[in-house]
Amino acid sequence: MLDNLTHRLARAMKTLKGEARLTESNIADALREIRMALLEADVALPVVRDFIASVKEKAVGEEVIGSLSPGQALVGVVHRELTAIMGGAHEGLNLATQPPAIVLMAGLQGAGKTTTVGKLGKLLKETQKKKVLVVSCDVYRPAAIEQLKSVAAQAGIDFFPSEVGQKPETIAAAALDWAKRHYHDVLLVDTAGRLAIDAAMMDEIKRLHAALKPIETLFVVDAMLGQDAVNTAKAFGEALPLTGVILTKLDGDARGGAALSVRHITGAPLKYAGVGEKLHGLEAFHPERMASRILGMGDVLSLIEEAKKGIDEEKAIAFAKKLKSGKGFDLNDFKSQIGQMRSMGGLSSLMDKLPAQFAQAAGQLPAGSEDKMIRRIEGIINSMTPIERAKPELLKASRKRRIAMGAGVQVQEINRLLKQFEQMQKMMKQLTQGGMGKLMRSMKGMIPGMR
Repeated sequence: MLDNLTHRLARAMKTLKGEARLTESNIADALREIRMALLEADVALPVVRDFIASVKEKAVGEEVIGSLSPGQALVGVVHRELTAIMGGAHEGLNLATQPPAIVLMAGLQGAGKTTTVGKLGKLLKETQKKKVLVVSCDVYRPAAIEQLKSVAAQAGIDFFPSEVGQKPETIAAAALDWAKRHYHDVLLVDTAGRLAIDAAMMDEIKRLHAALKPIETLFVVDAMLGQDAVNTAKAFGEALPLTGVILTKLDGDARGGAALSVRHITGAPLKYAGVGEKLHGLEAFHPERMASRILGMGDVLSLIEEAKKGIDEEKAIAFAKKLKSGKGFDLNDFKSQIGQMRSMGGLSSLMDKLPAQFAQAAGQLPAGSEDKMIRRIEGIINSMTPIERAKPELLKASRKRRIAMGAGVQVQEINRLLKQFEQMQKMMKQLTQGGMGKLMRSMKGMIPGMR
């Protein structure tokens, strides 16, 4: 996401070498490059105009101090303005009301509302220990109610049944009564979407809003819509008092303009971003962190938070004790580490949050290939005997042929896996010996698929 914008902005900063001060003349080329980058990323034209004017006003006359280059000084200004245009600071859900706190979800059909309801419910249950009830008021789309029922079951949250023949207001009132009587903390209401904005849809959701009086009204928008996202956001913002926006499919091939445009157009804060189809793929939206990612600085804080969610603490402690005892790192450990990387969203998700210079290696992998690669690694290791996993040095030619047949791969794949394992084994050895400098130098090639 936003790769082209990142590369364009980096190029813009390089035009300012050797200058002692940022002036209107020496930043003209950089601003022109930034303007083109934003337009190509499908950022709304009024947003681009305001952004460029603001950057120009703040940058002109700024001294280049200390060891900063003019390009770095401009990066600082652009970072601050990107952060400001996306809202400045993260704003979480406001659930400070007498339970149940009602959250109304609005948006177009295909934006991913129903899946997002499940993701949000799962997030509230796991991070805030909330008792969540979900209900579908979508009585038009075939199987919408069944889809939410399935998603709720996967997320481990409660589902209130509804039927196609019912009126949305009747469903909502019954769900609210149920939530009150069964002491739910949060009621998430999934509403009907359409293929385009129409008066009937808007009237219906206005009536639902008036009946429920939700504390949060969230607009769910597909990041891949680009300019259209702005138009729909504006229409929904005029019909409803939106309290927040959730961007979906932010990990796709979107040019990303919606992320920079929607706050400016609606005035509602971006609260969450959908990053993947799985139910754990919903992240709190932090404007400052997103600005850092756009400028190629990475998002290490979000990476750490993902690691905390994805890592089994008991396993991590047991693994640390094993390494400390000197028993070494075997293929069972290697498989476990690969599995934990997948639970954190896969290699592409991790690389997206690393600074640009570290993430370049991800470009060696075809899009979407890492899951297939990880499954192959797990299949190879599963085809080994317990003694072979514990003692990889036993793996000679005859054993490799047997494992290759069992896993349905070529012997070369076994050799490649063992080479990757040896690299990680060396890294773990350096880690236990406290050699952080050696460890950092050895990281290249450590991750499967990267050489």
